[in-house]
Amino acid sequence: MKTIAQIKQPIEHEMEVFEKKFSLFMSSRVALLNKITHFIVNRKGKQMRPMFVFLVAKMVGDSEVNDRTYRGASVIELIHTATLVHDDIVDDSNRRRGFFSINALWKNKIAVLVGDFLLSKGLLLSIDNNDFDLLKIISVAVREMSEGELLQIEKARDLDITEDVYYEIIRQKTATLIAACCSLGAAAVRPDSDDVEKMRKFGEQIGMAFQIKDDLFDYSNKKIGKPTGIDIKEKKLTLPLIYAINQADKKKKRWLINSIKNHNKDKKRVNDVIEHVKASGGLDYARQKMYAYQKSAMDILNDYPESEYRSSLQLMIDYVIEREQ
Repeated sequence: MKTIAQIKQPIEHEMEVFEKKFSLFMSSRVALLNKITHFIVNRKGKQMRPMFVFLVAKMVGDSEVNDRTYRGASVIELIHTATLVHDDIVDDSNRRRGFFSINALWKNKIAVLVGDFLLSKGLLLSIDNNDFDLLKIISVAVREMSEGELLQIEKARDLDITEDVYYEIIRQKTATLIAACCSLGAAAVRPDSDDVEKMRKFGEQIGMAFQIKDDLFDYSNKKIGKPTGIDIKEKKLTLPLIYAINQADKKKKRWLINSIKNHNKDKKRVNDVIEHVKASGGLDYARQKMYAYQKSAMDILNDYPESEYRSSLQLMIDYVIEREQ
């Protein structure tokens, strides 16, 4: 199994510098805000997004990174953190990465304001340094993430998600942010080059594979931090389920839709749906699609000369597919 430490190895120095700069970018004159941002910084996740920025920048920029690269990684992390803080409020979630969420500790009003503060910090960091190209990349990603979430909510109401609509939802919801990280890494060191679009496509393919892997966790028996069947309980139609519905005869299709619409809190019924999805080949079909996205990402990467940064990005693609949570 690939580890984050292995992937991070060639950019260890950059990640250390980034963490110091990121803490500074988060600072405020308000003591309460500093207390909360300190809490956020100390409970960081795997930091895959800044890692994508630095690995891509070093791969396409002849091993060089500049101040723009650090600002770009910080903007991505500031805005991504803002969306997570707001997501926890929307989902009424009390936990984030195994710790209490901001809204659980400081209530919704403060959490909304903290999210707004982080968003404005990210915007100003770009504007103050004339990084308008980087700001455009991340702004498009935020717009798409919002549209993807709303499209999913809209479709969950009447459960009319086709496979194409599903791909559009996950492209906007998940893949667009990883695409922005990779595109931004290239733009920071080689603005206006073909690498910017090439790396956007690369990140998008990884993001699609990442989300399909996430959807497969819903059918796993392992403890992964979220209970099995949570997507079904939330009426989210994911790829394994969409495939099972499409393969079913009329009677079975009616039973599946009715189970998700009206019996999604019934534990036994949810388990029956999960077993049917497995029996119909839904998981195998989703895995096959995930591997196709993995291959597309690898094909783009193989256009670049061999380097330790390219090797780390290859490890990152494998990690996305093999991870256990």
